[in-house]
Amino acid sequence: MPMTPDPNESLRADSKLGPAVDAVGPLRVEPAEDFFARFVVSILRQQVSMESAAATRERLFDAIEVTPEGVLDADDEILRDAGLSRQKTGYVNNVARAFVENGYSRAYFEGMDDDAVRAELTSITGVGAWTADMQLLFSLGRPDVFPVGDLGIRKGMARLFDDLAVEDRAAMRDRAERWAPYRSYASLYLWRGVEGDDVDG
Repeated sequence: MPMTPDPNESLRADSKLGPAVDAVGPLRVEPAEDFFARFVVSILRQQVSMESAAATRERLFDAIEVTPEGVLDADDEILRDAGLSRQKTGYVNNVARAFVENGYSRAYFEGMDDDAVRAELTSITGVGAWTADMQLLFSLGRPDVFPVGDLGIRKGMARLFDDLAVEDRAAMRDRAERWAPYRSYASLYLWRGVEGDDVDG
């Protein structure tokens, strides 16, 4: 039986990303232990700093049981007191309702390709392309996700390729084709280059 290629070793051979692989060492893309809790964290991280989201996460996880049922049973004021805006309180409830009504789990999405997962998740009000990509990468552990909607990714690409502007998403998608089918791993290295640490979207 042929050996499965190692994503990190494949990327090490890339002229642009190889130095980052050497500097950082091998990284892993694995499914989250708790799909729903990880999804909620992504909602909290929409359009705020990592520090702000972390503080809200700590308060929320202390205040309620972060399960679909726990969220739906909690009074909205508890979520608001934890630091969620009115809008994000609605989004978290929408996600919880989708999990309950559709029976979402890693197994539910197992046979679906990435585009089908994106289409289903973005049908939930409050879940856009960035949040869907975070679930593909961090919740489901898909190996070939390139979340070009993330500013850190775009900064990393602009740093790696001098001719790319931060706002040029289409060109970045084209350039990232060189890393398929391991663009999730490439994304982790791009984040490391910008943030100096893991970025768990």
